[in-house]
Amino acid sequence: MSIIIMILLLSFLVLVHEAGHFFAARMFKIKVSKFGFGLPIGPTLWSKKVGDVEVLVHAFLLGGYVSFPDDEKDSNLPADSEDRFVNKPVWQRMVVISAGVLANIVTAFVLVLLTSIVWGKLPSGQYEVYINKLADKTTESVSQSGLQAGDRILKINGSDIPSSYALTLYAQNSKPFDSKIDKQFMESNLVKLEKLNPKLKSNEPIKASTVVTLPVVDSEPELKIPDEALKGYSLYKDSQISLNETQVKLRDKIQDEKTYTADGNTTLNDVAYAISDSYRPLNITVQRDGKAINLKTVYPNEKGLLGVLIEARQVLVPTKNIPTALKGSCTYLWEQTYILVYGLWQLFTGKIPMKDLHGIVVITKIGGDVIEHNGFFSGLLLTAMISLDLALVNFLPIPALDGGHFMFLVIEKLRGKPLDEETINKISSFFFLLLIIFMVLVVFNDIYALVRHKI
Repeated sequence: MSIIIMILLLSFLVLVHEAGHFFAARMFKIKVSKFGFGLPIGPTLWSKKVGDVEVLVHAFLLGGYVSFPDDEKDSNLPADSEDRFVNKPVWQRMVVISAGVLANIVTAFVLVLLTSIVWGKLPSGQYEVYINKLADKTTESVSQSGLQAGDRILKINGSDIPSSYALTLYAQNSKPFDSKIDKQFMESNLVKLEKLNPKLKSNEPIKASTVVTLPVVDSEPELKIPDEALKGYSLYKDSQISLNETQVKLRDKIQDEKTYTADGNTTLNDVAYAISDSYRPLNITVQRDGKAINLKTVYPNEKGLLGVLIEARQVLVPTKNIPTALKGSCTYLWEQTYILVYGLWQLFTGKIPMKDLHGIVVITKIGGDVIEHNGFFSGLLLTAMISLDLALVNFLPIPALDGGHFMFLVIEKLRGKPLDEETINKISSFFFLLLIIFMVLVVFNDIYALVRHKI
């Protein structure tokens, strides 16, 4: 049932978008010949003439459209008719093209405002992470750190922890003996080795049976993860250096040793790499009884686990009256818009790989899960964000999207005359084909993720 509800909500967004185009066209007395739900690919499931508009439902349900006589070569409407889209002033055509986007933005605001008024609260986007229980197999450093059940995690390595994801990200990337090291840390250890072993050169193989004195090595430097990655806005990619197979074997051999007897196949540089891969600390600040407490240093185990059970409590902003509901809705939409725009930027700059891009199938699955586990209002908020995302993506200056058509109208306004119609059609057809290919790839990603239980 929750998935059916999500499908209906998504269908509603498509209808809202196309209705925006439709009513804007009617406002300027532009004739609309077709109102399509879905894209005209494959069979038409249903069609009916409503007044002078043909309403159609297509089998390929991913999208919708409003069609004008200008789009039909066999239209019997005179070329100079005032009812034609192309014969209207540029500004009116701009309004019609952007009306779908505007309808989605207004819908997003209405859904958020409705939720804030009826539910009486809105998510802040922040979570408070609490320690529920210390597991029986907790790491030794955690059991000696002073961490207690009921503590709220405030900071790790100086970074605010806004969610359980942020805590997990720090723990997973601070695993000991992960075969990755910090370059500066390695260089400082190499200097120590050179001082203790002045006769050895860093890049020359050490003669077999030579005894190399090893320095006392501190833990690796604490990790610092950018706030954008901790909030989930971007993928975290470390800048560490990976050990090769020889260096990994050497690391395992000389752990906790004071000297190393060379086998003739390694260099002092290899030794520096090997001794630099050890434990990476987590310096945690918790809140207990209203006070901030700095714990003793904690080290995850080799699986990146601390051995604690955590609970993330979402911080909700109360919206008990109309003024706070309006303010809260505007703040919520502004923050979500920033996230969506940032995500699009990450996508176009290649920081989000194609394999991590998902579409309507996964959205429906996740939306259904959200409604089932968090309630209908959470589903409404997700629908509002999808509506906002639909508006932003549609208004990108890409031919075959609303933004592309708007771009052509801007060019027409600047030139004082329209671009060649045949040129526009060829460009739009090419990008429409790319759009379909892109949608198919995204649906493949969705199905693959669901089959592999990644979503």
